Amino acid sequence: MQQDKKEEKNDYYYPDRTPDYGGVRIGYQGLANYVSHNKFTIMGVALAAFITNSLFIYTKFSLTGLSDLQSRLQVAVKELRAQDHDTDMYLIFTLGASLVLLALFIITIYLSRRERTVYLVDFTTFRCPDDLKVSHDFFMQHTRNVGFFDEAAIDFQEKLIYKTGLGNETYLPPGIMSEPPNICMETAREEAIMVLSGCMDDLFARTGLKPEEIDILIVNCSLFNPTPSMAAMIMNKYRMRSDTLSYNLSGMGCSASVVSIDLAKHLLQVKRNSTAVVLSTENITQNWYRGSERSMLVSNTLFRVGGAAILLSNRSKDSWRAKYKLFASVRVTKAGSDRAYNAVYQLEDDKMIKGVRLAPGKELLTVVGDALKTNLSVLGPMVLPWSEQIKFFANYWFA
Repeated sequence: MQQDKKEEKNDYYYPDRTPDYGGVRIGYQGLANYVSHNKFTIMGVALAAFITNSLFIYTKFSLTGLSDLQSRLQVAVKELRAQDHDTDMYLIFTLGASLVLLALFIITIYLSRRERTVYLVDFTTFRCPDDLKVSHDFFMQHTRNVGFFDEAAIDFQEKLIYKTGLGNETYLPPGIMSEPPNICMETAREEAIMVLSGCMDDLFARTGLKPEEIDILIVNCSLFNPTPSMAAMIMNKYRMRSDTLSYNLSGMGCSASVVSIDLAKHLLQVKRNSTAVVLSTENITQNWYRGSERSMLVSNTLFRVGGAAILLSNRSKDSWRAKYKLFASVRVTKAGSDRAYNAVYQLEDDKMIKGVRLAPGKELLTVVGDALKTNLSVLGPMVLPWSEQIKFFANYWFA
């Protein structure tokens, strides 16, 4: 019996660690795409190495040989001048012009196809007003006072609040903090504009960026998807340009921020000399569950007010002040699996109260572990040194 419990515990904390070889293959495909985008750079380096090697072989690795090569070129030019043939000079000029045009053509293709460097210039996080601060004791007292929950639901949330990792300096939105709570579309909009504009104002102050300088705007929020969109809210508040590319991502869960960065990276590959701002938040005003289903009560003790604004750029003039350079981004989705698809699910309970249902702990950890393993398998070939990759394949073939 004890052995069965031990095996169950190990299975709980250590999901299947068998490498995802499909992910590894995708990672090498991404590496191949990087090589394809930069093939003209590689060809240029190889050509320069070939010419250098040929010169050294011709001159027999000696300085006298280089001097001899220069003398021969001078003699050849003098002979052409002595012949005074217009045809020879025409051929020389034609050949020279052709070489210049060929070089310009190669440079043009290289500049148009090379992968543009994406810089993370700066970022800010939302600082909530102190009057919205929530301690554990205040949260439990407020949970009792609102009258939405029975004793079993209150006791369950009280047990969770001390285990979820939240401290005593988290924040709830005004709509939930008020007594009685005012949970409606308008208060949800107020939460959204409070968080997003707070992040944007700090970003403008730190970077000197102006709203009209933003070329791409991406806003992600999983559970709140109003019309007009949250991206439209920001564009309206800051009077952004009409040609700004705006995107609003919803329903993407906890991976929405990474998905937004990946989207911004791809847009910056095709839009030259541009800046992109990614705004990430989660809106909980309308998603505070007020029922008694335990799997849906968990989110009440996990999510609080927060947000971040990230400034990305492919402009070379931003390279000196950038905090990071984006080396690689990985996009993996497990929505094709029913277990992963149902791990986090928004629905109504039997009393038609809306909330977010989380899968049981063991099942949720298994889904998360599988997604993380696939992501690392794809990312590995892009970032690991060759020595580590050789060890990986050695273990695969000889283990």
